[in-house]
Amino acid sequence: MKLFGVLFGRTKTKSSQVAKERLKLVLVHDRIKVSPELLDTLKGELIGAISKHIDIDQAGMEVTITRGDKFDKLVANIPIRRSR
Repeated sequence: MKLFGVLFGRTKTKSSQVAKERLKLVLVHDRIKVSPELLDTLKGELIGAISKHIDIDQAGMEVTITRGDKFDKLVANIPIRRSR
């Protein structure tokens, strides 16, 4: 039920939890030595490749690196408007 509270605005995320998630993100980026410029380059190339086939919302696209159990992961959240 906690998930529904967060999704529908009934439960607010504590600022300490948000700060903890941001710190994890910074530490992962630092650990694998990925510069913000490289992430921007990856994002641009992903936009170019995917836009050939699908109409996407480029402004809403997010590219992050997260820490997994065995491997770090490149995660792309790409809002799709419609397929071509």
